[in-house]
Formats: sequence, C-alpha cells, structure tokens
Amino acid sequence: MKTKLIFTLFFSLLGIIGRAQEKKDKKEEKKAHWKYEPNFMVGLDVLNTGVSFFSDRKLYQGFISSKIKENVHAIAEAGFEKNVYQKNGYDAKASGPFIKLGGFYMLAKDAENEFNGFYVGGKVAGAFYNQEYMAIPVRGFGGSNSSVAFPSSSQSSFWLEGTLGGRVQLFDSNFYIDVNLQPRYLVYTSKQENISPMIVPGFGRSSSKFNMGFAWNIAYKF
Repeated sequence: MKTKLIFTLFFSLLGIIGRAQEKKDKKEEKKAHWKYEPNFMVGLDVLNTGVSFFSDRKLYQGFISSKIKENVHAIAEAGFEKNVYQKNGYDAKASGPFIKLGGFYMLAKDAENEFNGFYVGGKVAGAFYNQEYMAIPVRGFGGSNSSVAFPSSSQSSFWLEGTLGGRVQLFDSNFYIDVNLQPRYLVYTSKQENISPMIVPGFGRSSSKFNMGFAWNIAYKF
C-alpha cells in the first residue's frame, strides 16, 4: 500500500511539474511571438509637392510608419502648408507646420509581401500656424459694404483624421507607392476676434468642420 501511495504521489508530482513547464513554454513562446522587430518605412507626398509649384497652396508632407505586430502599424506624419483664401470678400492667408499621430490595420495583404495591401486607420492631428486677415467683409450703416483687417496672429487647431489606402511594391526594390484618402473632422480651433479660421494647415480650408485629403506617396522601406 505504501509503495502504491509513493508511486501515485511521484507521478502526480511529475504531472504537476510537466503542466507547469508546458505553461511556462507557452508563455515564453507567446512572448517571443510578440517581440517587436525594428522596421521602418519613410514616404514623401509627391503629388501635393508637385502641385505646389503651380498653385497658391504650398503643401509639403511626409510620413514614417512601422509594423508593430501582425497587421497593426503605427504611423507619424508631419508637414508644412502655406495657403491663401480669397472668396466672398475674404482675403486671408495662413502658414505653419502640422503633425499627425496614429495607426492603421492591414485589411488585406499579399501573401508574399506583408507590406503590400489595403489598410484602414485613424490619426489625431494638430497644427500651429500664423494667419493674417487682409480683408473681412462687414455690413455698414445703411447696408453699405466695407471690410476690416486684422494683423498676423498665432493660432492652433486640432482634428481627427481617418485613413483608407493601399500600398504596392515597385518591382523588386525597397520602394513602394502609397496612396490614401483622409476624411477629416475639425474638433477644436482657436479664433482671432471670434472669427473661425478660413484655412488650417494640414486640414485645408475650414469653412466646414468636415474635409477630405488625398496623398500619393513614394515610400522607402528600411
């Protein structure tokens, strides 16, 4: 009887130790699976840069992204915009830098290259810029029309931005074409003399809280 109890206890201990080791191995395997491997893709919006040479809107922007795990990528964008607004009696200009931070999820990707595919995501964005009103229409006495001007001032605006786009590798190189649409919603903006800004760098013309952006990038994967 004692021998039977000893064997039972012995094999029970072996079972407990075996299950503990199995759990430990699974945890270690899981940790190894979640390990981040440094990777970066850097891109420049060549479309808006090219258009800047032929229009009043000067927009220069680029991004850097990195795969965090599986289908999840982090992204940071930065740029500079200078633009004018001349419509309905308004004459205004604004210029300054902007930054966007967020991420995206690969909805579909190439089996041979996980960086090829379609993605969707979102970002929070902000701009810190200078604006100047050369003319703002006002209605004077007796219905007469006139305008007022305000000096240059520093302003800030913040918005939420969605991302819907795709990437494709150029031949067998490290270069990629990255094209995306950017629906935007203006969350907050400072005002000069209680007047909403006509232009927000990085957001666009802000007569409405909703706007749509577009980027056509050439990117390089390190």
